[in-house]
Amino acid sequence: MSFDIDIRRTIGARTIGLTHRSSNPLIALVGRSGIGKSSILDMIAGVARPDSGAIQIAGRTLFDSEAGIDLPVAQRRVGYVFQDRRLFPHMRVRANLLYGYRPEGSVTLAEIVSALGIAHLLDRWPARLSGGEAQRVAIGRALLANPDFLLLDEPLSSLDQQRKADILDILDNIRRHSAIPIMMVTHELAEAIYLSAEIVTMEEDGI
Repeated sequence: MSFDIDIRRTIGARTIGLTHRSSNPLIALVGRSGIGKSSILDMIAGVARPDSGAIQIAGRTLFDSEAGIDLPVAQRRVGYVFQDRRLFPHMRVRANLLYGYRPEGSVTLAEIVSALGIAHLLDRWPARLSGGEAQRVAIGRALLANPDFLLLDEPLSSLDQQRKADILDILDNIRRHSAIPIMMVTHELAEAIYLSAEIVTMEEDGI
């Protein structure tokens, strides 16, 4: 089972939740803006804590409120690409890419730099990157960490059509040649269909 998730969290007057079990290694989470898709990713990553429920990915329990299990972020081994990218402003691009790098992974720095077209950016500071450039660096950093699973919050936003196509190909290659489960938030169904993703639509009362 790639994903076995049943979580709830109350934020103000709203309860955000997701209940979904799937053996599909790639899930595309869709739904209207503000419904809580990013909050779901935060709970899976360990950035936010559910009020109740359980999270199991690839047979590994990350959170279980009844059993008292709540693994710290570092122990979840997640590659997380945030919607706002969150690069370290005090590190140049090369250092950002290598932060958390695990050389035993399936991709090298040279391969990622070439695939994302960021060789000319390696010595720049994040403040000097465009939105699309920063997004590519964030995706590269997540992949180089050799994660157990990937969480992607609108990973193709701010990218031009050519870069979108390049990164879709990278993600498709990961899907086809590795066992890494991926959950991505997207507003573009065409992206999910291209990646043969299972489309999960969030609704007001969770799924």
